[in-house]
Amino acid sequence: MGVKERQEREREAVARSILDAARDLFVAEGYQHVSIRKIADRIEYSPAAIYSYFPSKDDIFFALAEEGFRLLVESAQAAPDDDTDLLTAIRRPFLSLYRFSRTHPEYFALMFVDRSVPRIIRDWERFDFVRDMKLRISQIIQKAIAAGIFPPETDPHAVFGILSGAVVGPGVMQLCSRLAPGDDADALARDTLEAALTGLRAGFPITFRPSQCEDTSAGQ
Repeated sequence: MGVKERQEREREAVARSILDAARDLFVAEGYQHVSIRKIADRIEYSPAAIYSYFPSKDDIFFALAEEGFRLLVESAQAAPDDDTDLLTAIRRPFLSLYRFSRTHPEYFALMFVDRSVPRIIRDWERFDFVRDMKLRISQIIQKAIAAGIFPPETDPHAVFGILSGAVVGPGVMQLCSRLAPGDDADALARDTLEAALTGLRAGFPITFRPSQCEDTSAGQ
């Protein structure tokens, strides 16, 4: 291994340790209560050393948010296997979103629970892949509207918001220990999603109107 390659690997390892320490502190204490000095103390580095990797605490958060959303996108592939089974294709990414809350609770907490984190719209170009994921899911919903699964006047973007809320709610309740002992959070997520889909298919009056802002999730 050459000197340059070794230095690059060492730098990547330090950046990884910074991100891991920051993620744990953000989740344990809340983003607004964590300083660069706290992160530095956790990994036994100086604050100046942290700044040589990340210009600000917000930049650390954006790096973590990007990691979290990429993990989510990887688990929420929305392309339908069979155009005749559009409901299954619609369920898949939203159930993946709920499962993400179980498999990556630290990222989920940062992205969907902590209200003090920066808005990702501040670095929106970095999150183009999130918009692509939303577009793919909305296109599948539009196919379901065209196929008569949902009423013709249904707004696919409203459906996206409603179904997201149906699974994020149980995820947050489970993460924050807001369920009674013995309550099955997985069953609750499945049931709220099915209840939302049943209502949407029945044509109940949708009052939710998505804004034109493309901000999503973290720091909304």
